[in-house]
Amino acid sequence: MKALVCDEPGRLSLAERPEPVRAEGEVLVRIRHVGICGTDFHIFGGKHPFLEYPRVMGHELSGTVEEAPPGSVLKPGDPVYIVPYLSCGTCQACRIGLTNACCNIRVLGVHCDGGMAELVSVPEPNVIPTGNIPLADAAMIEFLAIGAHGIRRGAVTARDRVLVTGAGPIGMAALLFAKARGAEVTVMDTREDRLAFARDRLGADAVLLADADAEDNARSLTGSDWFDVAVDATGAAPPIERGFGFLAHGARYVLLSVVRDRISFSDPEFHKREATLLASRNAQPDDFAEVVRQMQAGRIPTRALNTHRGQLADGVGLFGEWSRPEARVIKAILDL
Repeated sequence: MKALVCDEPGRLSLAERPEPVRAEGEVLVRIRHVGICGTDFHIFGGKHPFLEYPRVMGHELSGTVEEAPPGSVLKPGDPVYIVPYLSCGTCQACRIGLTNACCNIRVLGVHCDGGMAELVSVPEPNVIPTGNIPLADAAMIEFLAIGAHGIRRGAVTARDRVLVTGAGPIGMAALLFAKARGAEVTVMDTREDRLAFARDRLGADAVLLADADAEDNARSLTGSDWFDVAVDATGAAPPIERGFGFLAHGARYVLLSVVRDRISFSDPEFHKREATLLASRNAQPDDFAEVVRQMQAGRIPTRALNTHRGQLADGVGLFGEWSRPEARVIKAILDL
């Protein structure tokens, strides 16, 4: 079968790989669409800290069932999406339901080869029917679920004033699911084109340019009350640290992004606000289900989010092109 392989940082190849053999309890899926996310670009750029090359990337996946276990409710030809987090089911985290934070987690396309290939074989519980959602849209469910999980972690309500920092795909997902809960949402980023997209296409109530005047502008915007919930999706330590200054008294601060670094903040300022700091990792089944519900209700502008499309066979050239800021990629999808 054909697979797009990252042989080493900065070098991709379209290679022939053996077809996977379905193990007991697994479903063999023919991949139809693969979403490309920041993790994939980090792997391509050599910036991912927990990865061995060569690697077949791809964890935002939809396809059709090729072969299922005897007695499975899944049948050949069924349209499905894949939950790419392979949890062990036995560790302390799994025992309390935190399969998204499994102590032994393997993520497709990161810890093991993923779905930028014609076929993958994964455990049956990780293969979910798409229902009436188009397969191309289903390839976006995973990144949207990460945003939905972060908003759930932040316990966002309709009375909240929410700040989302970082207007990449994950930040945009957080924006959409905060809006779905009725919150008033402000988006902050360094890129004016991303801010315009968040406001004009995704319904952000306000936008803030992350420049030297951001604090003054936020103070004016909120009447000096600041934000009830802040969500960081920047993937960088400096803006994470800066975000503590935007918290209202009693605020929740959700870190959707993770950095291989230490972060620091003023303990007196944090304490006087009685703020709460929350990590948000991957997503859980309820978050995937929430994404599907919102898609079915027509509240996710999938056509607007999917800005770039191409064929897997052209991926070697497209990856370099799409990784440039000038390409203005929101969500790129490779088709098979």
